[in-house]
Order: sequence, then structure tokens, then C-alpha cells
Amino acid sequence: MSDDRLVLHGSFTSSSSYKPMLFLALSGLPFSFRTVNLKNGVQKEAEHLARNRYGQVPVLQHRGLTLVMSNVILDYLARTTGRFEGGTEQEKWQAREWLGWENDAVVNVARVRHFHRFRAVDPAVMAFFKPGAEAALDFIDRHLAGRDWLVGDRCTIADIGCFGRMVFMAEGGLSLDNRPHARAWRERIMAMPGFALPYDLIPKKDTEFAGRS
Repeated sequence: MSDDRLVLHGSFTSSSSYKPMLFLALSGLPFSFRTVNLKNGVQKEAEHLARNRYGQVPVLQHRGLTLVMSNVILDYLARTTGRFEGGTEQEKWQAREWLGWENDAVVNVARVRHFHRFRAVDPAVMAFFKPGAEAALDFIDRHLAGRDWLVGDRCTIADIGCFGRMVFMAEGGLSLDNRPHARAWRERIMAMPGFALPYDLIPKKDTEFAGRS
């Protein structure tokens, strides 16, 4: 396979995998998907650890490079393809600031979902993380008042990174029902060409995506 082919290793149930997959789908770019079965522990096997020392997903391989961590991958994809970047230099950096904030705040949405669906925890643990998840959703809703996108006048990696983490929120008992600005933002993203929700987009087996012409 050519080094110029984008190869993404990820998992069907992973919001971290969904974020770069959503970028690629919205971009209409061709890429290869290689499934990593987290349930079976494939992420901890030697072959995958050679790609990702942390034993996690996703992993992007491209032009001889191997990149891990979903927001680093989003940064790379934006820089390499020129898509979903900010319109100005300031906006480009603001989009990356949002990715840093997402990893600190919106990740609590993923934790709450994980505890609901995949691992039973003491209620005190859920009580610790859920307020942070709700606060992150509230912050996004307030920021979107009077604007369409998180940064500037276009969809950027800030929107893809934050929405891509939030997308499983219902599985954690979280909702945008009382957050009208964030709800309208979600609808704008979902109306974009190439959009698909995670369980429709992420395959359960290795797949080649031809992209859009």
C-alpha cells in the first residue's frame, strides 16, 4: 500500500476513533480502516503496541508517519489536507485551543458514557464526573449563542473534535434537549455532506473507503 494512503486504526465503539473518521468522511477523502477489537484486547497485543505504545485507539499512518491521540490526528489532517482549518491564523490556533479544552472537559462526557455502558462503578464516581460533563455541554451551548460554529464562520477541527466526543452522550444519560444553541449546531454538522453517526460510519471489519470524487 502506498505511503500516501491514509490508514486509520480504530474501534467501532470508540469516540476517539470516530473523530478522525468523521473528519475523513466529511472531507470525502479515500482511506483505509483497520479495526482494533477493544473487547478482545487487541489493543494490548504486540502488533498494535508497536503502533501505539499506549495501547489505545486511534492510530493514523500516513507518508511514513505514525500518529496517535485523536486530537493530534485531527491537527495533522487539517494541516496536511487544508480542510476544516480556521480562516485566519488566529482561528487556526483557536481551533487547536478548543481541542485542548475538549481533552480536558468534554472527555467527561465520554467517561460518563463509559461508566454507563461498559463498566459499573460506585455511584460516587459517577457523581464526580457527571457535573463536569454537564458543565462542558453548558459551556458549548453558551458559546454557540449567536454563532454557527465554535471558531469563525466555518466548521473546523474544533467542531469535529468536540462533537465527535459528544456524539455518544445519550448512552451516558446526557442530552442537548435544554441546550438549544448546541442542538442547532449538532443539526448543522449532521446536515453536512458525508456525515454519518458512529455506528453507521465505523465498520466492524477492515474496510477500504473510496472517498467522494
